[in-house]
Amino acid sequence: MADPWQTPHSGYHWAGRDRRFFEGWYLRLTLPDVRQTIAFMYSIDDPQGESPLSGGVAQILGADDEYLCRTFPAVRGFWAERESLALGHWGTGKREKGRGLLEPEMFDRTIQEGYQVSATLHQGRLQEPSGKTARWCYQVQPIDGWGNRGERQRSTAGWLASLPVFEPGWQILMAHGLATGWMEWNGHRYEFCNAPAYAEKNWGGSFPQKWFWMQCNSFEGEPELAVTAGGGRRRLLTWMESVAMVGIHYQGQFYEFAPWNAKVHWQVAPWGDWQMWAENDLYRVELVGKTARSPALVRVPTAEGFVFTCRDTTQGELSLTLWNRASDRLIIRANSSLAGLETGGKPWHETWIG
Repeated sequence: MADPWQTPHSGYHWAGRDRRFFEGWYLRLTLPDVRQTIAFMYSIDDPQGESPLSGGVAQILGADDEYLCRTFPAVRGFWAERESLALGHWGTGKREKGRGLLEPEMFDRTIQEGYQVSATLHQGRLQEPSGKTARWCYQVQPIDGWGNRGERQRSTAGWLASLPVFEPGWQILMAHGLATGWMEWNGHRYEFCNAPAYAEKNWGGSFPQKWFWMQCNSFEGEPELAVTAGGGRRRLLTWMESVAMVGIHYQGQFYEFAPWNAKVHWQVAPWGDWQMWAENDLYRVELVGKTARSPALVRVPTAEGFVFTCRDTTQGELSLTLWNRASDRLIIRANSSLAGLETGGKPWHETWIG
């Protein structure tokens, strides 16, 4: 690893083979002072460039869940590092081919539309034909990856994530970090210092039938608390399985509730209500997510292409309660109104209990 804190799977996974493949990255920036969050979603589909689905997409779910989307059909403008988190896609500008991370000043001079990401830098410029615009540049100080702070970081899906057995793969890259910089969103400028930042990714050649997700690292009065939880119905070789997990970082310690070490239960409505309970030998946790907001629709890769099958909000309500099982001691109880909440996949109309 280029940096010891980086997680497994930080690098790009495409091996150059001619098969259905996508890789996607999700980065989230929370601005507690103005009660807003901004989610950036980047993806590359069939990067060999010979498929009708080949190309890249950049999406932003911005202030008040307003949506912006740009496509980059030319795969030669995409680049990514295989050994560390670093990627970008140039749309228009003086550089037509992707050749690696640029200094911020060089990016400004040469890239009219596009983005670049590393473990410590995020910069971009997008504009829809409708007139919606976004420009941003900020530095990131990583705090927690996926594991105890200061120790070797873990694969979110366990060691089998290195094999194309479970697809799509999923990896939290940075459960918690601090971002400093600026963003201009449709003419409004936000400047921030030490704002909570988050990053994850997924990749593969098959797609979950349905899924749910909760994420927050901006809790009231708890600057060192981050949680990511989710579940999905995915393909495992020749059959389908439903799995879920909860991961919590609190004051440098990692609490993991996954299929290989815990019992995980969930009850999730098609929209508006997320509930999870999990316990392992040492701890138990309860998560409750709620929203009365209408969902924002975003595009995700599918076998048929990039389509609106994901329902999101970045301003959900989330409560978390974590106990020590042996002593029944409460470790933490926390709340947030700036949580990311999501359901996705083919439309489902009944509460999903698993």
